[in-house]
Amino acid sequence: MGGSQGDRDSAEPADPDLLPPPLKQFKAAPPLVPEIALSLDDKFLYASCWGTGELKQYDVSDPFHPRETGSVRIGGMASRTPHPKAGKVNGAPQMLEISRDGRRIYVTNSLYSALDDQFYPEGIRGWIAKVDVNPAGGIALDPNFFIPFEGERPHQIHLEGGDCSSDSYCYP
Repeated sequence: MGGSQGDRDSAEPADPDLLPPPLKQFKAAPPLVPEIALSLDDKFLYASCWGTGELKQYDVSDPFHPRETGSVRIGGMASRTPHPKAGKVNGAPQMLEISRDGRRIYVTNSLYSALDDQFYPEGIRGWIAKVDVNPAGGIALDPNFFIPFEGERPHQIHLEGGDCSSDSYCYP
C-alpha cells in the first residue's frame, strides 16, 4: 500500500543486536505481513505487521485511493513496544479477528512454531490484545485488555456469532 506512505511501509532500521539471526545482516526489521482483513462493511482494510509490531488501518471505501487512517504498535522483533497492562511483550499482531460490528479487533501474536522460533528465538510468550476501532477512522490499543498465556501460543480467535469474515454467513 506504499503510495504516498513511502518508507513507512518498508523495513525499519534496527540495531543488529536486537534482531534475530536471519535478519542481523540487514540491520532492519521487515514488516512481515501475515494477515490482512477487511471489515464487514468493506470500509477498512487491516494489515498486521508481525516483524515491526504494527497493526495498520486503511480506508478502502474508494478502492482506487486507499489511505492510511490508523496505526497501533505492540511488540515487534526489535522494538518490543509495551502494552499498557503488561509492559514489554514479544511477538506482534499476527492473526486478526474483527467483530461483526467493526468496532473491535482481537489480535494474537503467534504465527507458526517454526517461524516463531526463527524470528523470536527467545520464544513466543503468547498473548491476545484488543484494538478499538473508531467508525470514522483510527484505531487505539485497549489499555485494559491483555490476556497472557503461559506455555501456549494463541493463533486464531473465533467470536461467538461469527466475525467479519465468511464466518458471518453461518449465523443469522
